[in-house]
Amino acid sequence: MRVPPAIEARRLHKWYGDVHAVDAVNLTIDEGEVFCLLGPNGAGKSTTVEILEGHRPRSSGEVSVLGYDPQTGGRPFRERIGIVLQQQAVEDVLTVREALELYASMFPKQRSVDELIDVVGLRPKAKRRIRTLSGGQRRRLELALGMVGDPDVLFLDEPTTGFDPSARRQAWTVVEGLSSLGKTVLLTTHYMDEAQNLADRVAVISAGNIIAEGTPATVGGRGSAASRISFRVSANRPFDLPDDLSVDRTEDGELTVTTTDPTRDLYRLTGWALDAGFNLDRLEVRQPSLEDVYLELIGEEAGE
Repeated sequence: MRVPPAIEARRLHKWYGDVHAVDAVNLTIDEGEVFCLLGPNGAGKSTTVEILEGHRPRSSGEVSVLGYDPQTGGRPFRERIGIVLQQQAVEDVLTVREALELYASMFPKQRSVDELIDVVGLRPKAKRRIRTLSGGQRRRLELALGMVGDPDVLFLDEPTTGFDPSARRQAWTVVEGLSSLGKTVLLTTHYMDEAQNLADRVAVISAGNIIAEGTPATVGGRGSAASRISFRVSANRPFDLPDDLSVDRTEDGELTVTTTDPTRDLYRLTGWALDAGFNLDRLEVRQPSLEDVYLELIGEEAGE
């Protein structure tokens, strides 16, 4: 028997007067999946997530999260989700431990406060008042607060903003652990490496529409996109490159070959260099990154 999805939206719309912020969005997120929603500011990303959280009413369409309609699910629904907003209001006179214990008391099911303090790396700050924490430390606390009710679905809105590289990696380990426990995670982020490392699937939203969806490796045709071979020829004599390679030269003298068959063309290029007695300096084969594909998909919106 098929397990129903943890999150499902069908023909989801949201209007603000004449502004169509969300336009017929369809989403299906399976139980235990880490799903990342990418998009520029103003694309409808936050509005979509807020509707799924039950914080914002939809104009039309169907939404189900853990079998509940977020608009009417009430306390039973809220007890099963966790939310980490970009900024959360927490009483800064409380200590880290006091804040977690207070939030935990509101849920019928809780994760261990001590465990969470260790998971987010705040053990040395457990007895410190929140107002004394740095921005990155507060963000770690907010992540712990989102998990304190042991949610089945966790909404993470830019969860690692302000984290140093080490803290970001630690947060990634936390999210990966949640997924391994069967928890569902809906993530928004502007860090493409975060989406690449964490997400099972990603969707790109632009002008209220989902314009691409897939795994980080295949979204937007990334898996079949052309690769680029870049190199410099170390030579003190004239040379002619193989005729069957389409070669471009950049302003700084770098040579590039754009190809959909990098294995064949790299073999052709290196064979030519060996036969001719040339070195290929700074030789690199590069496939389009997730960021490359994302920027191409959203086009002019990237500059907003």
